[in-house]
Parts: sequence; structure tokens; C-alpha cells
Amino acid sequence: MILLVASLKDVASLTITRQVLAHYPFKPTGQAFQGNPVYSAIVNNKEVNLIILSEESISAQYLTDNFPNPGLIVFISRHSSTSGKPTLSVHTPGNLGEAEFGGLPRQVSIAPAAAMHDALKALSYFKEGMQLEYEVSYECTHHGPSLNTPAMFVELGSSPQQWRDPHAAEAVAHAAMSAIGKFGVFTKNAVLGIGGTHYNERFTRIALDGEALFGHIIPKYAVSVVDAEMLRQCVEKTLEAVDSAVLDWKGIKSADKPQLLAALQEIGLPYKKI
Repeated sequence: MILLVASLKDVASLTITRQVLAHYPFKPTGQAFQGNPVYSAIVNNKEVNLIILSEESISAQYLTDNFPNPGLIVFISRHSSTSGKPTLSVHTPGNLGEAEFGGLPRQVSIAPAAAMHDALKALSYFKEGMQLEYEVSYECTHHGPSLNTPAMFVELGSSPQQWRDPHAAEAVAHAAMSAIGKFGVFTKNAVLGIGGTHYNERFTRIALDGEALFGHIIPKYAVSVVDAEMLRQCVEKTLEAVDSAVLDWKGIKSADKPQLLAALQEIGLPYKKI
């Protein structure tokens, strides 16, 4: 079973949910969760349940207590940024350091690298096909929840104008459902991305060119708090096998490079500088 998760607290999430219900064969199950109806559909021979939380998605730390052992959880969500730049993005949740926005400290979710790659490619495809003036990007691993199950966010941002955009919301809906439909087909190993900004353009371009599947992405601002234990967790908590790290070398502070390379050596993970 796959969970598609929306939130009543999130305008973009509800805009995307309306597009999911308009374009895919979800039907009410007659059940409710947190007082909201649960919908279900069969997508490419997979059971998919659509639930709507009464809380923010980043607070859904105990979601799997109510829905045990989902194969994949896809959160459809808003994306916020101070720039307000129109953006369609995808990332896995979890905290590389402290838990400032939900989840658990120093605990990341399982990154579904292939599913995130499929969502990223679909966002790019629908952006072009629908002539949307939006950027498409990976985001780094950040915010809650921290789940011991494959989980990812597919997001619409970055300001209230975009959150209510039905055309962009339709692109996000199709991207989420495309990733769900393809889930379970792993064609290659994944890589761990390290360095660069919160929105890593290099990693996004490499992924869209088909050169790599990124699982967890550790941004420049978090490298200083990441040790060998956290690197090992990011590798082990990726659904696919991680065979190497890709370092955005200019996007890593010089002061952080020696301890990073030592930590990679400690866990025995090969790396490539780009």
C-alpha cells in the first residue's frame, strides 16, 4: 500500500488534492482519518490511499502508527521561500541536525531515490508541456517527519499566489502520481549528494540528464554538523543501494572539507567531486 498525504493546514496541498481527485480514479472508502475522508484507488496494480491530515504534514511523525508498513509515503505540500520564486520541487524529509520543524533530531527518513527522480523528471516534463513559468529543483533533506519508511515531498511554491495556481498544482499532482505508478522499479544504484545550496542546481541537472539518482542531499550549511554516523545513516536510509557520494566541491566550505573527507573514508564510501 502507498500513502498519498495532504493537509488541511496547507493551501497548496488542498489545491493539489483537488487536481488528484479530478484526474485519477480515487473513490471515498467510507472511512475517515483525523475526521477527514480517506480515498482509495488502484494505480498500476498498486493500492493507493489518499489521506488528508488535520495537522501540518511536517508534524506527522506518528503517521505509520495508524498506517503500518506502507511501501511509500508521498506528501503533496506547499513550498515556502523568502524569494517567492515559483518552484516545483521534490525532497525526502528528515533532520540532519536539530529538529526545528518537526521530526526527530539527527534522524532522516528513508529516501526513495528512484521515486524522487521520477517525480523530478515528471515535474520538468509537465512544466514544459504546460508552459509553466516555474523552476524545477531537488531540495536538500530537511524538516519532519523522520520516518522509518520511504517518504518524499512533492511541493508547489513558493508563495500564496503559486499555492493557489491550479495549473501548477496539476503538474505536481501528475508528478506525484507518476512516481507512484512507477514505484518499485529500480534501474540503478543511488548516490549521496553533498554540498551546494538548499536547491542544488548541479544535482538537479545531473539527475534530469539521467546521470544519477540522488537519495539524501546534504547542503553546504549542514556539512559542519554531519559526521560519519550521520553519513552512514543517510546511506543506510536510502531505499536503493548507495554506491558513492557526489560532492559539489565548490559548494562546500573549505573549513569543512577535511572532516568531510575523513568521515567519508571512515564509512568507506567512494566519492566524486563535481
